[in-house]
Amino acid sequence: MLAGVSAWLCVLGACGALASASAQIAFAPCAKSNEFACGHLTVPLDPTGATPGTITLALRRHRAPAGEARSAIIALAGGPGQPALAFAEAFTELLGPIAATRDLIVFDQRGIGLSAPLSCHAFEVPSLFRSLGALVEACGDQLGADRSFYTTADTVADIEAIRQAGGYEKLVLYGTSYGTKVAEEYAQEYPSHVEALVLDSVVPPHGPETLNRPTFAAIPRILRQLCADQACAHTTPNPVSDLARVLKRMGRDGLGGRYVDGQGKSHTIPLSSNDLLEILLAGDFSDPLRAELVTAVAAAARDDDAPLARLVETTGHGEGEQEDFDTPLYYATTCEEQLFPWSRAANPKARIAQATAAAKALPASVFAPFTAADAIELSDVDACAHWPYTTPAPEIDDAPLPNVPTLIVSGADDLRTPTANAREVAAEIPDSHLLVVPYTGHSVLTEEQTSCASEALQNLFAEKPIQPCRTAPAPSSLRPAPLPPERLGAVTPTSGYNGPSGRTLHAVALTLQDFIRQLGLQVTLSGSSESTALAALRTGGLRAGWGAYNDGAFELHSYSYVPGVTVSGSISSAAVDLSVGGTAGAHGTLRLGARHALIGTLGGHHVVLPASSTATAAIVASDAQASYHPGAGAGATARRLAELLGSFQP
Repeated sequence: MLAGVSAWLCVLGACGALASASAQIAFAPCAKSNEFACGHLTVPLDPTGATPGTITLALRRHRAPAGEARSAIIALAGGPGQPALAFAEAFTELLGPIAATRDLIVFDQRGIGLSAPLSCHAFEVPSLFRSLGALVEACGDQLGADRSFYTTADTVADIEAIRQAGGYEKLVLYGTSYGTKVAEEYAQEYPSHVEALVLDSVVPPHGPETLNRPTFAAIPRILRQLCADQACAHTTPNPVSDLARVLKRMGRDGLGGRYVDGQGKSHTIPLSSNDLLEILLAGDFSDPLRAELVTAVAAAARDDDAPLARLVETTGHGEGEQEDFDTPLYYATTCEEQLFPWSRAANPKARIAQATAAAKALPASVFAPFTAADAIELSDVDACAHWPYTTPAPEIDDAPLPNVPTLIVSGADDLRTPTANAREVAAEIPDSHLLVVPYTGHSVLTEEQTSCASEALQNLFAEKPIQPCRTAPAPSSLRPAPLPPERLGAVTPTSGYNGPSGRTLHAVALTLQDFIRQLGLQVTLSGSSESTALAALRTGGLRAGWGAYNDGAFELHSYSYVPGVTVSGSISSAAVDLSVGGTAGAHGTLRLGARHALIGTLGGHHVVLPASSTATAAIVASDAQASYHPGAGAGATARRLAELLGSFQP
């Protein structure tokens, strides 16, 4: 039925009218693309017409290969604040045959990218402001009265203008994250013009929830999922209890954790509950990060804070928001339309007090093992409390969602937009298909490691049954590493050996595996190209020393994972030359032997450390990165890491 909409319209005599309407957007070939035409559409600043002014939207159109399309796919990026035009080719590849009978329209939403982007001097020199709130207030003042015309409702009006100007009778709305909210609100406002909905990583129409309650509710479940099927057998019996213990240790003042930087220098840095929340959310796009957090928290629960300190530092060096993310637009949309628990007539201090009181009035279980204070810290309360409001809070739209063909996909490990959101929206569309994809975080269709969601997407439009994702073992990239030893005496000897030589040989294996994990983690967190990512690989050892990639080889400089055992030397695809030292272990040298094994002497004893692919699997698995998310290009780097480094097991 979806594919037959165009023919049905022609029977009603609509084809001529649609063809003439399409001339309202003047498309021309894009300079750098043979697949897309570029165009612009001028829309009112104020969709009601009460305030004068216009905004020009930048669009890209991929024409249906055959015939004159009577429906179009509108692809919506996340945010608010993320441009979409740069992802046009990625959208085309993802949609595949679905775009064969429909045009694909990609546009930068108003205030973003090439569509009259918002900018504020304050965000160019944030150091001039004493707080984020003061910065946001200055930005709002600079934007002036027009700042209230950048809400989701305004974007919905723009989409309707695109539909009319393009001459389309129906739209397929494909949204990811914040884009799902835009799609849902359009469907509520213009249900008769919606052909189908594809909602990936769902924000409900009235969301996001100001205090992120769905996110806090999902944290214990996702931690337990990571440890299902004995995945944490060598790490922890209860990751949720570990997290609660670490948060209790932190209290209000936090902890001080020691980490070693990429130059081998030791530092002590503060560790807070906010750091833990940031890592949890960053894990939405990195399997190795989710796994590493379980190990780091388990160690901190046992008073070893070094793994957590190193993880905080490593995650903090990620790129964060993309360079072209429009932060002023984010606050213009978020502050204007989120339903914060305060009076807009109150001053900033009073607003924060009202929101804090509302958070503290909720049962402690809502945020456990975190607290209401953590919820306030994670939210946009402190920033938006300073927003210069001139409009009343938006009314909640209770209009129903149309019962059109709908696919709703949710990552089982998604913390940004947890599965509870998806279930809420699915319950409002009786015939919708909800697909929960295991071992996947945010943005399922671009992050999944299987083809489950992409097959479901094609089946929806081919009118074929949509099958649940098959249950399979978790990828090795999600398997937490064992707790790092705090002394050599806690390390068991490698099988076939005993005494200091056997323990040291096992410690060397653990050290190399840690080195691999840290480099692989950096790759998945990097938004750089492959060559840049490789050139920038450098990590401190957990206890001492450092390691790096340099001119085709990986070098270790007194790199220590087990206290009192250091590894120095180089590893390449052709040779290995390592020396083992330290105050606790057996000294010696290791080189590359047959079948990629390490051979040599430790403490005067001949030793052999067999090679294995098990540890490098975590790096190779990181190839499941989105084509338009940070991490694109990381897969090739990860495979090269696996080839050059190998891994060694006791």
